[in-house]
Amino acid sequence: MQFAVIGNPISHSLSPLLHNNAFKALKIPAYYGRILFNDEEHFRTHLNSYALNGANITIPFKEVAYSICDSVFGIAKKIGATNTLVFKEDKIYGYNTDALGFYQCIEKENFKTALVIGAGGSARAIVAILEEKGFEVTLINRSKQRLQNFQDFKIQTSTFEDFKPKHSFDIIINTTPSTLTSHTLPLEENRLIDIFQNAKMAFDLVYGIDSPFLNLAKTHHLKTEDGKNMLIYQAILAFEIFMQSFNKTIDTKILKTTMQTTLY
Repeated sequence: MQFAVIGNPISHSLSPLLHNNAFKALKIPAYYGRILFNDEEHFRTHLNSYALNGANITIPFKEVAYSICDSVFGIAKKIGATNTLVFKEDKIYGYNTDALGFYQCIEKENFKTALVIGAGGSARAIVAILEEKGFEVTLINRSKQRLQNFQDFKIQTSTFEDFKPKHSFDIIINTTPSTLTSHTLPLEENRLIDIFQNAKMAFDLVYGIDSPFLNLAKTHHLKTEDGKNMLIYQAILAFEIFMQSFNKTIDTKILKTTMQTTLY
Protein backbone atom coordinates (compact mmCIF):
# COMPACT_ATOMS: atom_id res chain seq x y z
CA MET A 1 0.00 0.00 0.00
CA GLN A 2 1.16 3.51 -0.82
CA PHE A 3 0.46 6.67 1.20
CA ALA A 4 1.86 10.22 1.24
CA VAL A 5 1.56 13.69 2.69
CA ILE A 6 0.91 16.45 0.15
CA GLY A 7 1.52 20.16 0.56
CA ASN A 8 3.71 23.17 -0.21
CA PRO A 9 6.18 23.46 1.44
CA ILE A 10 6.52 19.79 2.36
CA SER A 11 10.21 18.98 2.97
CA HIS A 12 9.85 19.70 6.71
CA SER A 13 7.02 17.18 7.22
CA LEU A 14 7.57 14.48 9.83
CA SER A 15 4.49 12.52 8.77
CA PRO A 16 6.52 9.95 6.77
CA LEU A 17 8.62 9.20 9.85
CA LEU A 18 5.51 8.66 11.99
CA HIS A 19 3.62 6.49 9.53
CA ASN A 20 6.58 4.42 8.30
CA ASN A 21 7.64 3.63 11.87
CA ALA A 22 4.07 2.53 12.60
CA PHE A 23 4.00 0.32 9.48
CA LYS A 24 7.25 -1.28 10.59
CA ALA A 25 6.11 -1.83 14.19
CA LEU A 26 2.81 -3.33 13.02
CA LYS A 27 4.49 -5.42 10.28
CA ILE A 28 2.34 -3.87 7.54
CA PRO A 29 3.84 -3.89 4.01
CA ALA A 30 3.27 -0.25 3.13
CA TYR A 31 5.18 2.96 2.44
CA TYR A 32 4.44 6.63 3.23
CA GLY A 33 6.20 9.44 1.35
CA ARG A 34 5.91 13.17 0.79
CA ILE A 35 4.81 14.93 -2.39
CA LEU A 36 5.20 18.60 -3.31
CA PHE A 37 2.31 20.11 -5.27
CA ASN A 38 2.98 23.52 -6.79
CA ASP A 39 -0.64 24.66 -7.07
CA GLU A 40 -4.30 23.63 -7.04
CA GLU A 41 -4.65 23.25 -10.81
CA HIS A 42 -5.97 19.83 -11.87
CA PHE A 43 -5.69 18.74 -8.22
CA ARG A 44 -7.72 15.53 -8.54
CA THR A 45 -6.02 14.44 -11.76
CA HIS A 46 -2.63 15.13 -10.23
CA LEU A 47 -3.54 13.14 -7.12
CA ASN A 48 -4.80 10.17 -9.08
CA SER A 49 -1.57 9.99 -11.07
CA TYR A 50 0.28 8.78 -7.97
CA ALA A 51 -1.95 5.69 -7.47
CA LEU A 52 -2.07 6.21 -3.71
CA ASN A 53 -4.26 4.30 -1.26
CA GLY A 54 -4.46 7.30 1.03
CA ALA A 55 -2.99 10.73 1.68
CA ASN A 56 -2.69 13.42 4.27
CA ILE A 57 -3.14 16.99 3.03
CA THR A 58 -1.41 19.98 4.56
CA ILE A 59 -1.01 23.72 3.84
CA PRO A 60 -2.32 25.12 1.53
CA PHE A 61 -4.48 22.39 -0.05
CA LYS A 62 -6.97 21.29 2.64
CA GLU A 63 -9.90 23.19 1.16
CA VAL A 64 -9.35 22.15 -2.44
CA ALA A 65 -8.93 18.57 -1.20
CA TYR A 66 -12.39 18.83 0.38
CA SER A 67 -13.85 20.08 -2.89
CA ILE A 68 -12.70 17.05 -4.89
CA CYS A 69 -14.03 14.39 -2.49
CA ASP A 70 -16.87 12.11 -3.54
CA SER A 71 -17.92 11.63 0.10
CA VAL A 72 -16.95 13.49 3.27
CA PHE A 73 -17.37 12.18 6.81
CA GLY A 74 -17.65 13.52 10.35
CA ILE A 75 -16.59 16.99 11.40
CA ALA A 76 -14.97 17.55 7.97
CA LYS A 77 -18.46 18.39 6.68
CA LYS A 78 -18.69 21.30 9.12
CA ILE A 79 -15.12 22.40 8.52
CA GLY A 80 -15.15 22.33 4.73
CA ALA A 81 -11.54 21.13 4.73
CA THR A 82 -10.00 17.67 4.70
CA ASN A 83 -6.54 16.58 5.81
CA THR A 84 -7.07 12.83 5.30
CA LEU A 85 -8.08 11.21 2.02
CA VAL A 86 -8.77 7.57 1.15
CA PHE A 87 -8.69 6.43 -2.48
CA LYS A 88 -10.88 3.39 -3.00
CA GLU A 89 -12.79 1.98 -5.97
CA ASP A 90 -12.14 5.12 -8.05
CA LYS A 91 -13.62 7.37 -5.38
CA ILE A 92 -12.08 9.81 -2.90
CA TYR A 93 -13.29 9.79 0.70
CA GLY A 94 -12.46 12.77 2.93
CA TYR A 95 -11.95 13.13 6.68
CA ASN A 96 -10.54 15.72 9.05
CA THR A 97 -8.36 14.56 11.93
CA ASP A 98 -6.84 18.02 12.57
CA ALA A 99 -9.78 19.13 14.71
CA LEU A 100 -9.74 16.30 17.23
CA GLY A 101 -5.95 16.05 17.04
CA PHE A 102 -5.70 19.67 18.16
CA TYR A 103 -8.27 19.31 20.92
CA GLN A 104 -6.49 16.29 22.38
CA CYS A 105 -3.50 18.60 22.97
CA ILE A 106 -5.44 20.97 25.24
CA GLU A 107 -8.35 18.93 26.62
CA LYS A 108 -6.73 18.64 30.06
CA GLU A 109 -6.54 22.42 30.36
CA ASN A 110 -9.48 24.28 31.83
CA PHE A 111 -9.77 26.78 28.98
CA LYS A 112 -13.01 28.55 28.03
CA THR A 113 -11.97 31.37 25.68
CA ALA A 114 -9.80 31.28 22.58
CA LEU A 115 -8.39 33.70 20.03
CA VAL A 116 -7.68 32.14 16.63
CA ILE A 117 -5.31 34.01 14.30
CA GLY A 118 -5.78 33.21 10.60
CA ALA A 119 -8.72 32.08 8.48
CA GLY A 120 -7.60 29.13 6.36
CA GLY A 121 -8.59 25.47 6.39
CA SER A 122 -6.69 24.76 9.60
CA ALA A 123 -8.48 27.63 11.32
CA ARG A 124 -11.85 26.17 10.36
CA ALA A 125 -10.83 22.88 11.94
CA ILE A 126 -9.78 24.60 15.17
CA VAL A 127 -12.92 26.76 15.32
CA ALA A 128 -15.21 23.80 14.62
CA ILE A 129 -13.86 21.67 17.45
CA LEU A 130 -13.65 24.57 19.93
CA GLU A 131 -17.24 25.58 19.20
CA GLU A 132 -18.33 21.95 19.59
CA LYS A 133 -16.59 21.84 22.99
CA GLY A 134 -18.31 25.00 24.21
CA PHE A 135 -15.51 27.56 23.88
CA GLU A 136 -16.11 31.26 23.36
CA VAL A 137 -14.12 31.87 20.18
CA THR A 138 -12.86 35.02 18.48
CA LEU A 139 -11.12 34.81 15.09
CA ILE A 140 -9.04 37.53 13.46
CA ASN A 141 -7.52 37.69 9.99
CA ARG A 142 -5.61 40.18 7.87
CA SER A 143 -8.20 40.32 5.08
CA LYS A 144 -11.94 40.77 5.52
CA GLN A 145 -12.84 38.53 2.59
CA ARG A 146 -11.80 35.27 4.28
CA LEU A 147 -13.84 36.11 7.39
CA GLN A 148 -16.96 35.46 5.32
CA ASN A 149 -15.99 31.77 5.36
CA PHE A 150 -16.77 31.69 9.09
CA GLN A 151 -20.32 33.08 9.02
CA ASP A 152 -21.71 29.61 9.72
CA PHE A 153 -19.99 29.58 13.14
CA LYS A 154 -21.28 31.36 16.24
CA ILE A 155 -18.05 33.24 16.85
CA GLN A 156 -16.75 36.80 16.85
CA THR A 157 -14.66 37.77 13.81
CA SER A 158 -12.57 40.80 12.98
CA THR A 159 -9.80 42.00 10.71
CA PHE A 160 -6.43 42.71 12.33
CA GLU A 161 -7.00 46.41 11.73
CA ASP A 162 -10.42 46.53 13.45
CA PHE A 163 -9.67 44.11 16.28
CA LYS A 164 -10.39 45.51 19.73
CA PRO A 165 -10.40 42.75 22.40
CA LYS A 166 -13.43 42.88 24.69
CA HIS A 167 -11.97 40.39 27.16
CA SER A 168 -8.84 38.30 27.74
CA PHE A 169 -8.27 34.90 26.14
CA ASP A 170 -7.14 31.69 27.79
CA ILE A 171 -5.39 30.43 24.65
CA ILE A 172 -4.03 32.22 21.57
CA ILE A 173 -3.73 29.97 18.50
CA ASN A 174 -1.66 30.88 15.45
CA THR A 175 -3.06 29.01 12.45
CA THR A 176 -1.27 31.18 9.87
CA PRO A 177 1.84 29.89 8.05
CA SER A 178 3.86 32.95 9.16
CA THR A 179 6.32 30.83 11.14
CA LEU A 180 6.80 28.40 8.27
CA THR A 181 6.88 30.62 5.19
CA SER A 182 8.37 33.91 6.37
CA HIS A 183 9.56 33.28 9.94
CA THR A 184 7.65 36.32 11.14
CA LEU A 185 4.96 37.12 13.69
CA PRO A 186 1.34 36.68 12.52
CA LEU A 187 0.42 40.06 14.04
CA GLU A 188 2.28 43.22 15.03
CA GLU A 189 4.48 42.62 18.07
CA ASN A 190 2.92 45.33 20.25
CA ARG A 191 -0.58 44.02 19.59
CA LEU A 192 0.47 40.45 20.40
CA ILE A 193 2.08 41.60 23.65
CA ASP A 194 -1.19 43.24 24.68
CA ILE A 195 -3.12 40.05 23.89
CA PHE A 196 -0.61 37.90 25.78
CA GLN A 197 -0.95 39.95 28.99
CA ASN A 198 -3.76 37.88 30.54
CA ALA A 199 -3.51 34.75 28.42
CA LYS A 200 -2.47 31.33 29.72
CA MET A 201 -1.16 29.59 26.61
CA ALA A 202 0.09 30.26 23.08
CA PHE A 203 -0.22 27.51 20.46
CA ASP A 204 1.42 27.52 17.02
CA LEU A 205 0.21 24.84 14.59
CA VAL A 206 3.61 24.81 12.88
CA TYR A 207 6.20 22.42 14.30
CA GLY A 208 9.85 21.55 13.89
CA ILE A 209 11.20 25.07 13.36
CA ASP A 210 11.83 28.07 15.60
CA SER A 211 8.60 30.04 16.14
CA PRO A 212 8.81 33.83 16.64
CA PHE A 213 5.21 33.68 17.90
CA LEU A 214 6.01 31.17 20.65
CA ASN A 215 9.31 32.86 21.49
CA LEU A 216 7.48 36.11 22.15
CA ALA A 217 4.88 34.27 24.25
CA LYS A 218 7.64 32.70 26.37
CA THR A 219 9.10 36.12 27.18
CA HIS A 220 5.69 36.98 28.65
CA HIS A 221 5.61 33.76 30.69
CA LEU A 222 2.88 31.95 28.78
CA LYS A 223 2.75 28.20 28.47
CA THR A 224 3.61 27.35 24.86
CA GLU A 225 3.11 24.45 22.49
CA ASP A 226 3.90 23.91 18.84
CA GLY A 227 2.11 21.53 16.47
CA LYS A 228 4.19 18.42 17.20
CA ASN A 229 1.69 16.72 19.51
CA MET A 230 -1.17 17.76 17.24
CA LEU A 231 0.71 16.13 14.38
CA ILE A 232 1.05 12.90 16.38
CA TYR A 233 -2.58 12.81 17.51
CA GLN A 234 -3.99 13.56 14.05
CA ALA A 235 -1.59 11.01 12.52
CA ILE A 236 -2.84 8.28 14.86
CA LEU A 237 -6.42 9.09 13.89
CA ALA A 238 -5.54 9.19 10.17
CA PHE A 239 -3.63 5.90 10.36
CA GLU A 240 -6.65 4.22 11.95
CA ILE A 241 -8.87 5.56 9.14
CA PHE A 242 -6.45 4.26 6.50
CA MET A 243 -6.35 0.78 8.00
CA GLN A 244 -10.10 0.54 8.67
CA SER A 245 -10.81 1.62 5.07
CA PHE A 246 -8.87 -1.38 3.78
CA ASN A 247 -10.11 -3.83 6.42
CA LYS A 248 -6.75 -4.05 8.18
CA THR A 249 -6.92 -5.01 11.85
CA ILE A 250 -4.19 -3.38 13.93
CA ASP A 251 -3.04 -3.26 17.53
CA THR A 252 -3.96 0.33 18.42
CA LYS A 253 -1.78 0.22 21.54
CA ILE A 254 1.32 -0.48 19.42
CA LEU A 255 0.26 2.25 16.97
CA LYS A 256 -0.12 4.90 19.67
CA THR A 257 3.05 3.93 21.52
CA THR A 258 5.10 3.93 18.32
CA MET A 259 3.89 7.29 17.08
CA GLN A 260 4.09 8.95 20.50
CA THR A 261 7.71 7.87 20.97
CA THR A 262 8.93 8.48 17.41
CA LEU A 263 9.39 12.23 17.76
CA TYR A 264 10.64 12.22 21.36
